[in-house]
Order: sequence, then C-alpha cells, then structure tokens
Amino acid sequence: MLLFKQVPQLQKYLDTLRENNRNIGFVPTMGALHDGHLSLIRLSKQGSDFTLCSIFVNPTQFNEASDLDKYPRTIEKDVEMLIGAGCDALFLPDVNEMYPGGSQQAETYSFGDLETVMEGEHRPGHFAGVGQVIKRFLDIVNPDQMYMGQKDFQQFAIVGDLLRQLESKTELVMGETRREPDGLAMSSRNMRLTPEERNIAPLIHQTLTAAKGKVKTHSPEQIKQEAIRQLDIPEFTLDYFEIADATTLQPITSFENTKSAVACTAVFLGKVRLIDNILLY
Repeated sequence: MLLFKQVPQLQKYLDTLRENNRNIGFVPTMGALHDGHLSLIRLSKQGSDFTLCSIFVNPTQFNEASDLDKYPRTIEKDVEMLIGAGCDALFLPDVNEMYPGGSQQAETYSFGDLETVMEGEHRPGHFAGVGQVIKRFLDIVNPDQMYMGQKDFQQFAIVGDLLRQLESKTELVMGETRREPDGLAMSSRNMRLTPEERNIAPLIHQTLTAAKGKVKTHSPEQIKQEAIRQLDIPEFTLDYFEIADATTLQPITSFENTKSAVACTAVFLGKVRLIDNILLY
C-alpha cells in the first residue's frame, strides 16, 4: 500500500492513474478503523479501479476540544487493517497540509434545513466542518466515487447536498451500517465504553428495530414516544429520537405521503455519544 502525506505527491500520482483511464474510489475516515470502514474499502475495490483511503481527524467538525482530544488514534493498527483489506493507498495529512491557510480561511457552505435538525441541532457548527473538510478532499483527490457509511445518515445527506451545490461529478455511494453480533453499530467511539456500558449499548439498535416493526400499525409520533420510553433508562441520556423523511430529514407526522422514512437517534451512554439509524421503508 502506498502512503502519501503531502498533497502534491498524491495529486501527481492520481494524475498518472487518470492518464491510464483508471477511476479512483475514495474512502474518507478519521481513523480508529473497524470493519465498518473496511467494508467501504471492499465496496470501493468492487466499484473502482483504485482505492484511496484518508485518515484525518478533522478539528473543525468537533464542537468540544475535549472530544477532539479523546478521539482514538490508532494509526499503526489502522495501516495494518488497510493493508489486509487490499487498500491501494493511504493519504495521511496533518492539519497544516489540509488547511495551509488555517481552517478559518476554508470555504464554508450552507445546507439549509438538512443541518438544522438532529445532529445539526445538537452539534452546532459540526456540519460546517464536515463541508469544509469534504470540499478540501474533493479539491485534492477529485475522486470518481466517494464511499461513506449509512451509520452517519445525516452526514451522508449533507455531503450529497454539497456535491449538488458544487455540481461535482463525484458519485456518492452509501455502504450499509456494519454491526456487532448483538446489533450495536460499529463505531470508533465504542472502544471508550466500559464493559458494563457495552452490555447496555445494543438497546439502541433494539429500539430502532422495534420502531421499524410498528410502521404499519402506529403513527410516527406514537413510534417516537414508545422509542423514547424504551430508551428512558438511567444509563442513557437521550439527545433525540426522530422519525424523518429520508430525503429532507425533516420530521414527519404521517407515513402516507413520504416515499422513504428513517428513524435516527443519538444517546449519551456515560460520557460516550452514540448515534444510529434505521431505514423504516
């Protein structure tokens, strides 16, 4: 696997690939890799000629400096996992390489109603940071395909909107959420859970699965309230549980006029914030 840390060297190599008519698949990550990330690598290897992964812990999308400091960094293990998955190249920039003029000078974008609900409501400024770093990656890599996971459903919608705003030719491809055997969505944050918290965490997916099973018999509001009651245990602090239109991400009051709906939730389990979702139909 090739390793690049500077933009010019990476771009020179990618230009050579394009000259040979090879299309480029890109998987942006913040490291602390797990099989969810590797499933995106595998998806890229199926759909693209060349697979590039990035590892960059983007400071502009963290609301709390303490959360940024606590974010796990396991680069040696990550490299081994990428090699094992057959990744072709890794882009490992530092902050100065990504934001040579400082992050304050990076372009910002508005995502309208997509960024005012759920994660946007509880983490103001988060999606502005996501937009900044993805725009920078698009400028550097200009991939033919970009692969991102369903677990960050709202982020996927935001990036899709960014690509539309930019009139980008990059195709955004969603990979399904990878889960542990007990249903917990794979996440870099899971390693921060205590053993006791880890035993409780699958309740999140159980609640989402139960919500999906009630679509034909309950209203969105009834499903929401039952889910909130199910998550109302001392170990959890609920940020939100929403039933939303899967395209607009706006809360819905009826399933009748919605082509596709999604249930999304975020909870604190101890000091660890976990998010998950499920497509209802």
